[in-house]
Amino acid sequence: MELSGKKVAVLAEDHYENLELWYPVLRLREAGAHVTIVGPKAGESYKSKEGYPAKADLSMDDARASEFDAVIVPGGYAPDRMRRHPAMLRLVREAFEQGKVVAAICHAAWVPISAGIVRGKTMTCVSAVKDDVINAGARYVDQEVVVDGNLISSRTPPDLPAFCREIIKALAAAKVGARA
Repeated sequence: MELSGKKVAVLAEDHYENLELWYPVLRLREAGAHVTIVGPKAGESYKSKEGYPAKADLSMDDARASEFDAVIVPGGYAPDRMRRHPAMLRLVREAFEQGKVVAAICHAAWVPISAGIVRGKTMTCVSAVKDDVINAGARYVDQEVVVDGNLISSRTPPDLPAFCREIIKALAAAKVGARA
């Protein structure tokens, strides 16, 4: 399996977009990655905009970037809640600084913005937060997926195949055991 030995954190909070959380979780597990759902509290369930639950395997306070090869931030309105948690921003910032994959789709652009990692980067997002991306110092482009170093971004659910393809490609290219 192409991602055997890889560890991926997927962030969860209330009001996430169903597909933007579950499509990467299932696709990466299918490719052999160990996927951990990270939320404010371990064992708690966070509901999507439609009420579908995602149970956190690990608390954001216990999550360490050094234990993961990638951090994925799903969209919906959950990122507005996620960016208010210093522990989630720390996880994203530290993963990025350690050269790990940081991937954000749709409104999830808010999280890397609040983590302070987008200045000088090229990225995409849902058009509703395009101005936020630009005002944070990133170059916005309107395309299905953008890879700028270890930052991967996409716009909306129809872009999920390209989004996951690029995440898998980046993880497969990274050496297993590259975790600090």
